[in-house]
Amino acid sequence: MTVRTAFPPAAEPALRPRLDTGLPARFARSADTAPPPGSAQDTDTWLDERRAAHRFQVDRIPLADLDGWSFDPATGNLGHHSGRFFTVEGLRVTSTTDGRTRQWHQPIIRQPEVGILGILVKEFDGVLHFLLQAKMEPGNRNLLQLSPTVQATRSNYTGAHNGSRVRYIEHFTGPARGRVLVDVLQSEHGSWFFRKSNRNMLVEAHGDIPLHDDFRWFTLGQIGELLRRDNIVNMDARTVLACAPHPDSRAHALNTDTELLSWFTSERSRHDVTADRVPLAGIPGWKQGPWSIDHEEDRYFSVVAVGVQAGSREVAGWTQPLFEPKGLGVTAFLTRTIAGTPHVLVHARVEGGFADTVELGPTVQYTPANYSHLTGSDRPLFLDLVLGADPARIRYEARHSEEGGRFLNAESRYLILDTDADDTPLDPPPGYFWATPHQLTCFLRHNHYLNVQARTLLSCLTSGAVRL
Repeated sequence: MTVRTAFPPAAEPALRPRLDTGLPARFARSADTAPPPGSAQDTDTWLDERRAAHRFQVDRIPLADLDGWSFDPATGNLGHHSGRFFTVEGLRVTSTTDGRTRQWHQPIIRQPEVGILGILVKEFDGVLHFLLQAKMEPGNRNLLQLSPTVQATRSNYTGAHNGSRVRYIEHFTGPARGRVLVDVLQSEHGSWFFRKSNRNMLVEAHGDIPLHDDFRWFTLGQIGELLRRDNIVNMDARTVLACAPHPDSRAHALNTDTELLSWFTSERSRHDVTADRVPLAGIPGWKQGPWSIDHEEDRYFSVVAVGVQAGSREVAGWTQPLFEPKGLGVTAFLTRTIAGTPHVLVHARVEGGFADTVELGPTVQYTPANYSHLTGSDRPLFLDLVLGADPARIRYEARHSEEGGRFLNAESRYLILDTDADDTPLDPPPGYFWATPHQLTCFLRHNHYLNVQARTLLSCLTSGAVRL
């Protein structure tokens, strides 16, 4: 005989709104909050104090002096003896678009673990504030920049480096973490990382948050002011801030959201990209010396080694490889106001390390020195327009560092330029498409739609550093 156990009927669950429609307005209020007088100077003083409080030093060293790192005798891949952190390997990329095939080889950073880039958010006097850290990264030209509350690989926050605990990590991984406002996987540089993603998180804190000396609260408006200056807000903070929800009073655009998504899907279908990991040793077009691995034509980037001393980090000293690009990058959105609504021109970019063929990037994303030997139609589209832009058309310009934990002295001029019908037609060339900033912000609720350079420029818009 079957005995059935009687359970009391479950209470009907309470339903909640699918979206917090008030959240974009809270971020906008923080962006509109004017920084107090002297705020920038006060931040400079605090950053100078944090530099003085710790010993920071970065020295170039020969590749053979990397401690704990070695080249695999079979493949030539450069890895850590623990098997953690990352490896430098070879990559062969074959890209076919509309019947035209290109192939190239390059070193690539492979770091399969997913890190956390998290900013803690808290409301003070009715205004959202963001907890940023004065963080040293060995690749930053000025070493110390403002980073997310937590900027850590899994190896870091699980203690693979045998270092001290990552501060505030419990707010992003623990069961008692606060209210999650944003949590989305976003890519890192597809030209230098192989399918690398991080969790970009904004978490609203509950209760009191003890404040460490290397951390400080900022409104979004204060961050926007700092983004107008060179090399203050690091790449990891910029990508997280770009994902913040942003209000938009304009309900119309040149292209509907469905048309934008359909175009993007067709671009991913139009490009056939194969990226194969290959041994680093002997990859075509590259040569290895005692101090670096370089391209034969001295273009693109080099793989170098550094020794680091940093009193404020979880580990006080270490050595590591870094990628060093050849020259200053130029990254720009071209913008037009169409029927009263600002639009930006996005580019469907193919990069060998992307997880899904194509991501949306800025109109221009190049290192001009890599193309100095080209003329006429062989030059990248719109690059010379940006390089020769009338200063009166420049709505925004600042130099920003790329990811200082893996790249040495990697900087780009980030620009937003006004254009007209003569420069940028409403029917742009293949691979380009007009979208409003809010349409792109909505895309950031999804993984791997916008690349990290486009996210930097969007963070300048969402923070109020520039207004279109």
